[in-house]
Amino acid sequence: MDTAPHIQFAPDLLLRAQGIQLVFFDVDGVLTDGGLLFSESGETLKRFNTLDGHGLKLLQKAGITPVIITGRDSQPLRVRLQALGVVHAHFGTEDKRPAAEQTLQALGLDWSQAAAMGDDWPDLPVMRRAALSCAPANAHVEVLGAAQYVTRAAGGHGAVRELCDLLLVASGRYADLLRSYTQ
Repeated sequence: MDTAPHIQFAPDLLLRAQGIQLVFFDVDGVLTDGGLLFSESGETLKRFNTLDGHGLKLLQKAGITPVIITGRDSQPLRVRLQALGVVHAHFGTEDKRPAAEQTLQALGLDWSQAAAMGDDWPDLPVMRRAALSCAPANAHVEVLGAAQYVTRAAGGHGAVRELCDLLLVASGRYADLLRSYTQ
């Protein structure tokens, strides 16, 4: 049975991704497909992709910190993040750059150690400062133009996992983590 990794990334992208210790993620349009569903009682419902969730868990196993910065807040999101063990999150944050800088400072990191994934204009201030900026395939055109890496998958459909895989390969941890599931 072949247990060698099948995933590949361009060498220049892997070089850019080396040394990333923290990743900022937007939620709507990145961790979800961007659609908002409302129940009859007005509760917001969200759909999350399990591939993305497992990718966030793998990042943490590799020592890379996922950080959520979102303009909205909802109980379903909080429940999902808790289930994934994501402890760094900023909710209801329209101006995302100060939240990102606060997290970097608290963790003793700087922008050269950060990646960011967003899909719309509010994400641009963080993406433009990060060492690696990423966008899902269905992001707004201005965000696609600012991204150094655009995933094949759309937001909420595995885009986060693609970025997680890239960072795991660049960190040298991908093959070992994969092997732990195939032995």
